[in-house]
Amino acid sequence: MKFNVLTIFPDMIDSYANVSILGRGQKAGAIDIHSINIRNFAEDKHSTVDNPPYGGGAGMVMKPEPIYKALKSIDAIPFSKDDGLTKVKKIFSGKLAQKKRTVVLSPRGRQFDQRIAEQWATLDELTLVCGRYEGIDQRVIDHMIDEEISVGPYVLAGGELGALAIVEAVSRLIPGVLGNIESLTDETHNEDMTAEYPQYTKPSDFRGWKVPDILLSGDHKKIDDWRKSQ
Repeated sequence: MKFNVLTIFPDMIDSYANVSILGRGQKAGAIDIHSINIRNFAEDKHSTVDNPPYGGGAGMVMKPEPIYKALKSIDAIPFSKDDGLTKVKKIFSGKLAQKKRTVVLSPRGRQFDQRIAEQWATLDELTLVCGRYEGIDQRVIDHMIDEEISVGPYVLAGGELGALAIVEAVSRLIPGVLGNIESLTDETHNEDMTAEYPQYTKPSDFRGWKVPDILLSGDHKKIDDWRKSQ
């Protein structure tokens, strides 16, 4: 599966995407994570990606032109919102058969959860647009993406952390990313589980704080029952 992350801070994405689970997943060929620098598509020598908002107000708003060009460069504008000629070309090139989704990270969007992660893990390509400053020009939302997504009811300085959270949550569900596929069996947010059970490891007694006897019993049926009760 391919991930595209549009951002003005590509190093933030690359530094995380190349280590741990995501790094191993990429080396295994199960996922492919690309950071795309929006500034590279700016139209002036200063690589300007923001302007003051029309109507006044605090802060700056990200311009639509660089984002549009960045999305076009990777063919990530939804078919239903693209121009007719390009759509015809895609029909003949077979690209309509691909399963793609393009979203903007936004505090006002639909809240991301494990169900969405499971749905998106079946895609061929997921493109995430990271806002900064006071937000993104509304024309990007209206004409260039599928939907807005939030990672929680709070405000961050930009969409990069949210994008990485989404990439990791989705990637873990893709075969070949996790070394131990059994890790997915008892996930905290699987359909039949509402929370994770307590976990312990050696030593069995640390400063008088002991591991529950049931976990040392070797009786797997009783251990399973205990975990479910927790």
